[in-house]
Amino acid sequence: MNVDYTGRQFEITPKIRKEVEAGLAKLVKIVGENSKSKVIIAAEKQRRLVEITVSRRTRKLVGRGESTDAFSAIAQALEHIEKQALKLNTRKRDGTRAEPPKWKQEAPEVVELEPIAGRTAAVTAVPVVVHKFPAKPKMAEAHLVKTQDVVSLQPMTIEEAVKECEFIDRGVFVFRDKKNVWRVLHRRKDGKLELIEVP
Repeated sequence: MNVDYTGRQFEITPKIRKEVEAGLAKLVKIVGENSKSKVIIAAEKQRRLVEITVSRRTRKLVGRGESTDAFSAIAQALEHIEKQALKLNTRKRDGTRAEPPKWKQEAPEVVELEPIAGRTAAVTAVPVVVHKFPAKPKMAEAHLVKTQDVVSLQPMTIEEAVKECEFIDRGVFVFRDKKNVWRVLHRRKDGKLELIEVP
């Protein structure tokens, strides 16, 4: 495995190289030999930051570690990469995929029709696919919320009702006009208000 080292305000000693390469040697069993690694070790005040990137053919595995000691930060980064590699390998091995919908699993029922009586010419049967619908359709329960702020109890003009409808910012507003006729203002999808007279 090719390893590229970068030290940012940190000197990479042979002891650190040996530690990283020993950890990467364990990862070779999981990741494979045809991979490249990049190790960045940075020193910030008392902290040591380690970032190890292992490039596989299709994916990059990145592990980060942070500690006051460079060796424990390296161990953290290698542990992160090992978890990622194991997770990726088990996902490939399982090959789990979602089941296809039921309508794709079941073969459609084919019904052959009888020829129409009274015809002299030879009639061939045509296969017809019959779809069966569920006996009881699934209905979601309605989620009802009672509210009084969209109903005006005092009579008002259409202009006042439009202003009130704009103010409350709802799709529906119910009011009475000056002649005591109930009316409904409804906001359409295009944003225009529609006036509905209640009989």
